[in-house]
Amino acid sequence: MKRVSPLQTLTHYRTSYLRQDLPASLSVFLVALPLCLGIALASGAPLFSGLVAGMIGGIVVGLLSGSEISVSGPAAGLAVIVADAIAKVGSYEAFLVAVVLAGGMQFMLGLIKAGRFSSFFPDSVIKGMLVAIGIVIILKQIPHALGRDNDYEGEFEFQQLADGENTISEIYRAIETASTGAVVISLASMVFLITWERIAGRSTRSFFKNFPSALVVVVLSVGLNEFFRVAVPAWYLGDTAHQHMVQIPTITPGKGLFSIFDFPDFSILSNLKIYGIAATIALVASLETLLNLEASDRLDSAKRISSTSQELVAQGVGNMLSGLIGGLPVTSVVVRTSANVYGGGRTRISAVLHGVFIMIAVFLGGPLLNLVPLSCLAAVLIMVGYKLAKPSIFKKTYRDGWSQFVPFIVTVAGIVFTDLLIGIALGSVVGIIYVLYTNFQSTFKLARDGHKVTIEFEKDLYFLSKPQLKEVLGTLEPGDEVVIDGSKAPFIDHDIFNMLHDYREIAKVQGIGYELKNVVLNRRKRKQKVEDKIVKGAALSNPLQ
Repeated sequence: MKRVSPLQTLTHYRTSYLRQDLPASLSVFLVALPLCLGIALASGAPLFSGLVAGMIGGIVVGLLSGSEISVSGPAAGLAVIVADAIAKVGSYEAFLVAVVLAGGMQFMLGLIKAGRFSSFFPDSVIKGMLVAIGIVIILKQIPHALGRDNDYEGEFEFQQLADGENTISEIYRAIETASTGAVVISLASMVFLITWERIAGRSTRSFFKNFPSALVVVVLSVGLNEFFRVAVPAWYLGDTAHQHMVQIPTITPGKGLFSIFDFPDFSILSNLKIYGIAATIALVASLETLLNLEASDRLDSAKRISSTSQELVAQGVGNMLSGLIGGLPVTSVVVRTSANVYGGGRTRISAVLHGVFIMIAVFLGGPLLNLVPLSCLAAVLIMVGYKLAKPSIFKKTYRDGWSQFVPFIVTVAGIVFTDLLIGIALGSVVGIIYVLYTNFQSTFKLARDGHKVTIEFEKDLYFLSKPQLKEVLGTLEPGDEVVIDGSKAPFIDHDIFNMLHDYREIAKVQGIGYELKNVVLNRRKRKQKVEDKIVKGAALSNPLQ
């Protein structure tokens, strides 16, 4: 399938797409806003740095991306790395140099087409990653829906840094300290979202299909909270000074626009630590991006294939710019991408517009957005999480067989109970083991008819098949007439080849008839040598050619 460059896509962009892209961008914006702030808080960085990364991830990476639906921004998976790096180099300004360098490294990885390595991850692992992220979103948002906001928005690790709890214990604490106002707002929001979605699915009216339900929910939740302030003060969640609300940093009156930005301190370039930190950020950010890009292709209803190497170039440019103006590292993020897909996004314009909306919120709409309760946004995210982790996905994967289900479930459990990268690593290892097991279970076929035994190789034999083959040879009995047929095996490993020839002496001593038929080390190489000789002979016989 032909991949289309970003510039070509924009050239052929139709304004009719805005009917889907604009509502989707608003939904992504509402989801991304608290995540940008929460990840900055977890990283020990200025709150504004998360918003800068959100703007860059949307506008810059969105325009250059190798995907039409992927949405980028600050990533929770880098929070611990960022916090540790800031402590090592002594200041956030020095850390920004690492972000710029990491962006340069990603840019180079894209140019050398390193994105192709994402194809090595098993399909069952990518599917498990999507489901696990959906489950984590639900589990992490339940406390916010109940009015407990001790843990920051956007954390995905099981063990929580903010309050020392874990995902499960945090839910228990939230139930103990549940806020009636938050519960009412979150439940009302979820009921509204479900009802709106059902009406949109049955109705022929375009209003319900195209207008963002998340935006309506936000407006209603702000109104409901203000009603509590007047009518039921005990249920009131507070205002901008309270942790139950979105908290966008506001620009201090009398100070210039650039006073809110941080800029890199390039004097740190003489410190070798900064290069190791940059390489770590580039590696982890690239890995998360490639994994999320594989996942976004699976979510895309249009079944487009993203250009992974182009995405690395886009991420590299984005990180260089983000570092230069005080932003956190950016990656492609499944939560934002999922919100984009389920919001109806068709093209990269939805990602770009969400970045524009973050910019408008920072410079113009901060005081207004600070009235939005986190319990309302928790309801929006829980709905996204459910769509990613529907029970039907478990049933379908189970029906696909154990070779698919076991790596899938290991990935899900690994991500839910550790973090994203560890879960992916566990699932990939199990997936590879299953692939090897499946392949080497069927490398040869054994047929016995009385004392007549045939061992027929079905495919290439590598050293991993040696224990199984050795075990079969050990079952042979005196009087057996054995034929080992290697006609279908273009390649036989040297260790196996030696073992089969060495067994001649054992067979002779034990009174076993033993014949090797077409058992050669590497039939491919021998065939190529014969062909080369034929070509060479033809050339010598006709020197004028």
